[in-house]
Amino acid sequence: MPDKVEVMVDGGKATPGPPLGPALGPLGVNIVKVVADINEKTKAFAGMKVPVKIIIEKDKTWKITVGTPPTSALIMAELKVEKATGASRDTKTGNLKFEQVVKIAKMKDKDLLGDTLKFKVKEVLGSCVSMGVTVDGMDAHDLQREVSKGNFDAKIK
Repeated sequence: MPDKVEVMVDGGKATPGPPLGPALGPLGVNIVKVVADINEKTKAFAGMKVPVKIIIEKDKTWKITVGTPPTSALIMAELKVEKATGASRDTKTGNLKFEQVVKIAKMKDKDLLGDTLKFKVKEVLGSCVSMGVTVDGMDAHDLQREVSKGNFDAKIK
């Protein structure tokens, strides 16, 4: 049975130090090459934490699977902010365009629970609510209702 290592790494900036080095060292693989492969596969997520799964076979070959960063990290990356507000009702973190919400929903496609893009967009809007993010100047919670009514179906493609 192959060994499995699951870690969160900085996109494109994994190092042989913790958490990877200590997890991979006892498994006998070339840590430097594994880290280089991880960095190549995660470079598109620079500046974000990315979940990575490494499966090491008995012959010391490996397969790397890269997940997508958390929805909140993608929202913050789109907003170009480091941290969301701690008081989402009173203080707003920023404002996204509706198109950015759709883009995030598409990026998280396999990780979200909704069975259609419309429901996935509503999930991303839910994250916006808790983070204090408005969308096109509207409260994200109000926008969820508008999406449910079908008022944004033309923009969800």
